Amino acid sequence: MCKKKPETLLPAPISRVLSPAPSLFCSLPPFANIGFKPAQNSAQRKAAAAAAAAQPAQPRRHGSKMHHPACWIVFCVTTALLFIPGVPVRSGDATFPKAMDNVTVRQGESATLRCTIDDRVTRVAWLNRSTILYAGNDKWSIDPRVIILVNTPTQYSIMIQNVDVYDEGPYTCSVQTDNHPKTSRVHLIVQVPPQIMNISSDITVNEGSSVTLLCLAIGRPEPTVTWRHLSVKGQGFVSEDEYLEISDIKRDQSGEYECSALNDVAAPDVRKVKITVNYPPYISKAKNTGVSVGQKGILSCEASAVPTAEFQWFKEDTRLAPGLDGMRIENKGHISTLTFFNVSEKDYGNYTCVATNKLGNTNASLTLYEISPSPAVAGPGAVIDGVNSASRALACLWLSGTLFAHFFIKF
Repeated sequence: MCKKKPETLLPAPISRVLSPAPSLFCSLPPFANIGFKPAQNSAQRKAAAAAAAAQPAQPRRHGSKMHHPACWIVFCVTTALLFIPGVPVRSGDATFPKAMDNVTVRQGESATLRCTIDDRVTRVAWLNRSTILYAGNDKWSIDPRVIILVNTPTQYSIMIQNVDVYDEGPYTCSVQTDNHPKTSRVHLIVQVPPQIMNISSDITVNEGSSVTLLCLAIGRPEPTVTWRHLSVKGQGFVSEDEYLEISDIKRDQSGEYECSALNDVAAPDVRKVKITVNYPPYISKAKNTGVSVGQKGILSCEASAVPTAEFQWFKEDTRLAPGLDGMRIENKGHISTLTFFNVSEKDYGNYTCVATNKLGNTNASLTLYEISPSPAVAGPGAVIDGVNSASRALACLWLSGTLFAHFFIKF
């Protein structure tokens, strides 16, 4: 009969669930009483049969029975795990139980585990490895996310809500049919969207340096990490690796780099890193300018540099101060202008534009030269002269025609 035993004699999951109910602990019959007997030859079997016939009949003892359904579950599950763990139904047996194929769900979703059975099944249970989740309608798991969905003569299903990665693994549907325990197994696969956990910060380097960018991502299955340069010149540049290494970096390799982690479970996780490449200035545009005396003249100097260059203007060897009368020096970004509001003879000559940053400097020479004034606009007299000239031309043509006609008639 069922009696209380020390908790240390039961497997940990079962002991944890059953400790409040001592009546569920069972004295299982010895293996000799449940069909497990040592091998005997023919003579030994005959002698044993004769000895049994000669002995008086013994009253049946109730201690060899297991009256509580939970006792049968413990016995069946233990036998299945010890003797046929994970082994499907043998050839020639019934095709029950039949669990689902592998179940794949995303992290945070619910997973349904179904087991198809028939009317020959007397007892059913769901296990996660060696932990009993449900035995019939009785919940053995202390996890509130595990609930029973269906328990009918044809289906036995449970659900695991808000699935996480630690739920992944094998699950077993165990049944008792015709006094033989049988099992069927399904594997739960948990997919996790990609997530970038660590990525390099924005970085500033000097031209010619070596740069290494890092982008670490997690996910199930493991995501593919791709680096891409977000610039017109960098189109087509792709690196499929967690590390992006650039040696002897050039100024046109500056800009934003995008790291993308993708595993087809969800939309890719995307992060960006900016690389700033410092380089010394170079003057890309400087033109000589011609202007008349008394007119406005402008000299312009354009320089590219990182960090942005600072400009200075010189005439011959003399540096020009921004506050000089009659002229103005204005710097806007990478362009500097020297403006003369009323050019005089002394303003003509050679000028030097100097662009400087912490990595170096460069300069360019420009010339402000004199040009002749534009011709004056003609007055009314010029227009009359133009009309008179046209009239004289028409008269000349008329006279020539008259002479030609007279000559033709005469001859």
